[in-house]
Amino acid sequence: MPVNLPTNLIRSFVAIVDTGSMLNASEQVFVTQSALSLQVKRLEELVQQSLFVRDGRRLTLTPAGDVLLDYARRVLSLHDEAVAAVSNHEFSGPVRIGMVQDFADTLLTGLLGTFASLHPDAQIFARVAGTAELQTLLERRQLDIIVGFAGSQDANAVKSAAMKWYGSVELTRKAVVPLAVIEQPCRFREAAIRTLENADIPYRIAVETPNLSTLKAAVQAGLAVSCRTHLFLHDLPVLEDTRLPELPNISCVVETAEGLDPASYRLAELTRNIIGDL
Repeated sequence: MPVNLPTNLIRSFVAIVDTGSMLNASEQVFVTQSALSLQVKRLEELVQQSLFVRDGRRLTLTPAGDVLLDYARRVLSLHDEAVAAVSNHEFSGPVRIGMVQDFADTLLTGLLGTFASLHPDAQIFARVAGTAELQTLLERRQLDIIVGFAGSQDANAVKSAAMKWYGSVELTRKAVVPLAVIEQPCRFREAAIRTLENADIPYRIAVETPNLSTLKAAVQAGLAVSCRTHLFLHDLPVLEDTRLPELPNISCVVETAEGLDPASYRLAELTRNIIGDL
């Protein structure tokens, strides 16, 4: 009897090749690295050939793996085409969306609720990270939609707003202004530091954190001032008429991968509409 190669094993094999590592591939196919290793081992057992050679941390294809890759891509293409044809191009896989924490903390519930009412059987994979990381995941096709921050002239801008200073007025009167910032890379951090330096206002980083909730807590506790935008921040005092310099505008951007299925396209449009209405 002919050997049957399960499509999940083939998809994992292609994901490893396309992403360049077990770690990146595991995020794309939604299995752990250990499970992915077992899938590769099972595939090698079925074809009775080694498919990868380890070179340090890199995985390179063996001659057999190189031959299988071309067939694997064609098999997956026909498989996905068949599923789309039979299901009338309805949703058949997880919608993968990534967003900055500002968006996740304030608007995600309403967005997903609306989407669920339109696609009750949809599966959603959501990732919260900084804009730069999200863009990398989008380029690797590990996400379908991302929501992040960019400059006011960005081509993917959906909404533009001014950055604002938040915190206690007393802190702005100090000889050295204490800042609360998100870890690099962060557009708000860069804007705050650049504008203070351009205005020759001494500052120190009093709080540095990867977490927006921690940053907000530090500002609320009177430890430091920070800058964000009113689009996603309504529970901190805005600083007006202080010696702090005016901040630049920032845009909220929505970027998508090519070839979105109908459900992913609908979620992208809902995201743009919700942000545009802010």
